[in-house]
Amino acid sequence: MERPSAEKSIIALGPWLDTPAGSYVRAWQQARLDMLTADIFGFNAMQIGLPQVNALQANRMPNKWLTDTYVPLDNGEGGRTPIVVVHDFAELPFASQSLDLVVLPHVLEFAAEPHQVLREAERVLRPEGQLIIVGFNPASLWGLRQLAGRLTGAHFLPPEGEFIGVPRLKDWLKLLNMEVSRGHFGCYAPPCVTEKWLTRFAFMEGAGNRWWPYLGAIYIVHAIKRVRGMRLIGPVWAKKTAAAPQGVPATNRIQKHEHQ
Repeated sequence: MERPSAEKSIIALGPWLDTPAGSYVRAWQQARLDMLTADIFGFNAMQIGLPQVNALQANRMPNKWLTDTYVPLDNGEGGRTPIVVVHDFAELPFASQSLDLVVLPHVLEFAAEPHQVLREAERVLRPEGQLIIVGFNPASLWGLRQLAGRLTGAHFLPPEGEFIGVPRLKDWLKLLNMEVSRGHFGCYAPPCVTEKWLTRFAFMEGAGNRWWPYLGAIYIVHAIKRVRGMRLIGPVWAKKTAAAPQGVPATNRIQKHEHQ
């Protein structure tokens, strides 16, 4: 059966990550994902798609799953986490409110129905569950290169991918009662195809973080599922009240007055 073009494009993104530019992106993503997921606690975590990125390697939850739309021939080889569930991104085979963490690395921009993928991610997350989204930033040099590639036919990334801006993504998350906790931008070097030129522009990482922090080629958005009308309650501590001074019974006062 022929796969849809959007599914083919995210599959094509996997080999691209082995190119010099892809390795540059993958190294930055891995470092930030390790930092973000290391302190997220719970029982069940899931990474959807793109097995070339091990988004959950630093997380310490007892149950971690990697899912995709198909099982590759080298599943689990080369030190990569094996795919344990195969499914359509728009229909997650997990019960509602069953997961503590969901990671979407470059899934939305290559999904045929990105809104539906987000709705499914929100559905399977428990209240206060956390969602991490990785994407290419259209407001960057890489975004301009992708746009130019559509006009000239010289594509830098798989052509079916549609870059989703952070403001637009925040609007989608807000409609789902997902509160954005933090965001990270990185990969400020121009879209070079050789390691030599990427190395020459390495100085732009520090400069970009300082002078144009929202123009990085890659972003990571971290959101938390909020449930209206729900408030987490901590442990109830017994509070000792100060004992009121005991007064003299009225009968005793009356008797004392009578004896005088």
